[in-house]
Amino acid sequence: MLKSNQKEKAESFLKYHQDKEILVLLNTWDIGSSKLIEACGFKAVATTSMGIAASLGYPDCQIIKLSEMIDVISGIVNGVQIPVTVDIEAGYGNNTDEIVESVKKIIATGIVGINIEDSIDLNPVLIDEMEFCERISAIRELSDSLGFHLVINARTDSFYTSAGTLQEKLSESIKRGNKYREAGADCIFVQPVWDKDTISTLVKEINAPINILSNPANAAGLPPSVSELQDLGVARLSLGSSMLKATLALTKKVADELLEKGTYNILSDSLEPAANAALAYKMAVGMNK
Repeated sequence: MLKSNQKEKAESFLKYHQDKEILVLLNTWDIGSSKLIEACGFKAVATTSMGIAASLGYPDCQIIKLSEMIDVISGIVNGVQIPVTVDIEAGYGNNTDEIVESVKKIIATGIVGINIEDSIDLNPVLIDEMEFCERISAIRELSDSLGFHLVINARTDSFYTSAGTLQEKLSESIKRGNKYREAGADCIFVQPVWDKDTISTLVKEINAPINILSNPANAAGLPPSVSELQDLGVARLSLGSSMLKATLALTKKVADELLEKGTYNILSDSLEPAANAALAYKMAVGMNK
């Protein structure tokens, strides 16, 4: 059974992919970070699976138990008013039936969208494209049977897993992207790509809204800006695990300085001015209203 306003939120979230203005998602990993992003004015919350896993002490790549992931997702959905879309990695199942059952449990939390990727394991190997299309089609059938439009963001890891040339990776991504769209996906997520010409080609050749990951932590140089991506025709931008990584990196810098020098300069600089730090805390715990 759907939660109150879940259908309406899903319709709004789908529309965001069709607007002229690019949909920007700053990925979160818990209730506090989600509340903060909502209070800052973002139109939707997107989770980072790596961030959720790391916050509970797990490595990435679907090691976390589905039940624990669902507990976190439920808290986020209940903690914010805006639509929530979640990263479900490869679907938490070994076959289509198991994945559909997992997605059914995830939908029950009140989410409106999912990311699902076509690679598995710590040393990723691409799933057969037809098998992945079957998974997308089965999830779409589930969504339809529940009476709402789950926004499926299908991620292809052709660039991430392939040892081929840039052109071969690009061709594979385009081929898979169009097949995933035909199978029922609403948006195609290709990562990691930073080159403007490559992004432009993906936008032109894939018959679907395109999601680009702008993760400075993994890029060789700065990725294109929001306005540049919008000009290229990108429909959706996400930051992935970069915010969680930045938070952990700051924690390590503060810890190293405190242990090595006994000073707090990095922490002090990050909290200035104090009023902004206090406001951010209030926003994260829902005291901004």
